[in-house]
Amino acid sequence: MLAGVAATAGLLAAGTLAAVPVGAAQPLDEAPELIVNGDFSAGTAPWWSTANSPIAVSDGRLCADVPAGTANAWDAIVGQNALALAAGESYTLSYSATSTVPVTIHTNVQMANEPWTTELATAQQVGTAVERVTEIFTAGADHDAAQLAFQIGGSAEPFTFCVDDVSLRGGTAQPPYEPDTGSPVRVNQVGYLTHGPKAGTVVTERTDPLPWTLHSAAGTRVADGTTAPAGVDTASRRNVHTFDFSAVTAVGEGYTVTVDGERSEPFAIGDDLYATLRTDALAYFYHNRSGIEIDADIVGERYARPAGHLGVSPNQGDSDVPCRPGVCDYRLDARGGWYDAGDHGKYVVNGGISVAQLMAVFERTLYEETADAGPLGDGELRLPEHGNGTPDILDEARWELEFLMRMQVPAGEPLAGMAHHKLHDQAWTGLPLRPDRDPQPRELHPPTTAATLNLAAAAAQCARLFRAYDADFATRCGAAARSAWTAAKAHPDILADPQDATGGGAYNDDDVRDEFYWAAAELFLTTGEDSYRQEVLRSPLHGDTDAVFPRGGMSWGSVAGLGALNLARVPGGLSADQLATVRGMVTEAADGYAADSARAAYGLPYAPDDGHYVWGSNSQVANNMVVLGFAHDLTGRTVYRDAVLRGLDYLLGRNALNQSYVTGYGERDSRNQHHRFWANQLDPALPNPAPGSLAGGPNASIEDPVAQAKLKGCAPAMCYIDDIESWATNEITINWNAPLAYVASYVDDLGGGEPVRTQCEVTYTSQRWSDGFTTHITLKNTGDRPVQPWRLDWTFADQQRVTDTWGAGIAQTGPRVVAEALSWNATVAPGGTVRFGFNGRPTGLVHDPQVFRLNGKVCGTAARR
Repeated sequence: MLAGVAATAGLLAAGTLAAVPVGAAQPLDEAPELIVNGDFSAGTAPWWSTANSPIAVSDGRLCADVPAGTANAWDAIVGQNALALAAGESYTLSYSATSTVPVTIHTNVQMANEPWTTELATAQQVGTAVERVTEIFTAGADHDAAQLAFQIGGSAEPFTFCVDDVSLRGGTAQPPYEPDTGSPVRVNQVGYLTHGPKAGTVVTERTDPLPWTLHSAAGTRVADGTTAPAGVDTASRRNVHTFDFSAVTAVGEGYTVTVDGERSEPFAIGDDLYATLRTDALAYFYHNRSGIEIDADIVGERYARPAGHLGVSPNQGDSDVPCRPGVCDYRLDARGGWYDAGDHGKYVVNGGISVAQLMAVFERTLYEETADAGPLGDGELRLPEHGNGTPDILDEARWELEFLMRMQVPAGEPLAGMAHHKLHDQAWTGLPLRPDRDPQPRELHPPTTAATLNLAAAAAQCARLFRAYDADFATRCGAAARSAWTAAKAHPDILADPQDATGGGAYNDDDVRDEFYWAAAELFLTTGEDSYRQEVLRSPLHGDTDAVFPRGGMSWGSVAGLGALNLARVPGGLSADQLATVRGMVTEAADGYAADSARAAYGLPYAPDDGHYVWGSNSQVANNMVVLGFAHDLTGRTVYRDAVLRGLDYLLGRNALNQSYVTGYGERDSRNQHHRFWANQLDPALPNPAPGSLAGGPNASIEDPVAQAKLKGCAPAMCYIDDIESWATNEITINWNAPLAYVASYVDDLGGGEPVRTQCEVTYTSQRWSDGFTTHITLKNTGDRPVQPWRLDWTFADQQRVTDTWGAGIAQTGPRVVAEALSWNATVAPGGTVRFGFNGRPTGLVHDPQVFRLNGKVCGTAARR
């Protein structure tokens, strides 16, 4: 702790003030410490500053660069919120401060919002010599969340203000933090599909079975039974029972379950519970776009904001970004993309997995009979690119893909074709801070092999999905993918520096075999070239399920599974044995996740090593659910579907904390996630996170100061707090919302959960010739009623164009084709068939369509897989 001369100050507000003369500093007693991270050993959190005075830790002190010409003391502030004060209690505030220019600062302990009532308000002279200041005051009122504010504005000159060893002691010791978990009866607080599994968990000391009762909203008993004791759940260290009411299929809202006199939160049973979650989870990405105004007409006034990082003051912009010193001598236009998480950084390795999973949501609709492309189509999602003929979900993906390609090292430069790892502020910014108000310089960080392969993989997937909608853009993506792959092969071991974590996360990864596997898989599926197939087959990961699908889940640092999933689904040139190997990895991994879900007291498909819940554990749960959903699509086995639904139960409230981790969903939802604009907890004028935002979830490492102060000793599954300052447990990120969007889309497509019963079958045969192809289609009515008239539609996954037709009226719009009955074949009797066909022109690879719909309902295919 620094020693020095204390400032003498006058009493400016209610309370008492003691000025401490030189050499007579009062020793601090052992009263409770209210300041978190007062020595800044944990970085800047939870300290914040106004946008014009960014803060950073320098030589163990918190320093703020204050611009010239601030008019009032409160024009520049450094502070900390969430201080609990009790009326009549005495408090001692102490700190050490310096300034490169002599200034008068104002130090307030006050309400954190209007009317800003102060409990302590003093003025101190601060200069280049270290000053140790101690103030004593008595609180005149109770405060749940007071604020310490160093008001440092009002100087005509620019200067740097630094503070150290900040302490605020006093009051009585706060009782140990106990999370409010509400009812011990834990359920999915949104609801259960009509024909899906329905289960819950109850926390109880009882070891014998207990009666449970399901009530309707009107209080009528609908079902009852007895719980199954499950013993102590090691992840939460609580004794629990489970109960199952899957037999109930009556659609309704406001259901509750009562066990031993305790009642659950209400929930619904129905067929159409998750359409809104799909839309909201995808809207997250538009909300977090960089370089574009977020339109009030699309998101509402509360969430609207100006474009961030376009070079409009105080932004320094992303259109002409230099490298960090010593990295490169060029500048890049790196506009656009998505802000990664709670900060304003943009990271290629996080953007890669996120945009790939959004594209996978769309690509699923091309090959899976139960997948509905309608809710993803042009004009359906909340974004501005309506009416361009491209599905909205691909428009959203394009916003990130454009950014990823802008991060590529230009031709003629050293490491040409590689991708810069990340772009973010020179120093960490405080909370809250809207993107357009960020004054920090932006910097490119060095290229890495991992980032380059993320670009190669995502751009290759882009090239095949955009071919049918924007051939020029698809060509750009394909060229970027190839050049990135070539550069990565030439530089296979350029790794991110784990110490490069000032102003943004390091995202370091010392094993890029998984990135090579993913990129090779995507390039093979897009080009059909054998060289890429051989790269897949030669990979040391190929065939190793545990390496491709870690038990803890896919993540930005473990992406091989993305390639394996697409190899298993997207038609390509793998032999039957090779395809069986890939699909075997998917189902073997899914078997493990399903078994984990069946064993878990809360049903989640997640069993991390040593029970250690990791940072972003909820995304690991969601990524395991993605694999399970793929396995269900491939096999139709309900064991995989049920594990997905139980995982969704966990995310939406059936967990140790009785917490829905998705904003806007459930009675007890997370709403204070770590985000610089969605920061209502710190500034009531700002919004809470938008609906559909997934919190990171329990993290046994509790790295941030708030979590360390409140959650020390927590059981792994309970290491979570809904506090904006807890970035280790409560951040939101693009790569956590991406798998949520995939899962929500998959579950919404399930409807009520009943198996799909097709009433028709399609046989599709296509033969290539020199510069075209001929296709014959047989449509069979497998139902017990005539179909009249009939209309069959499908979507090409490529640029096939229909030319001559016969036996049906065939029209094509973009990749979508509709075949309608003619007058002479308008009726198809039960067991009967109708035949028609067409000639066409191919472009590149030609894939037969996989999904056909007769009068809007899915048909089976005669040669399905």
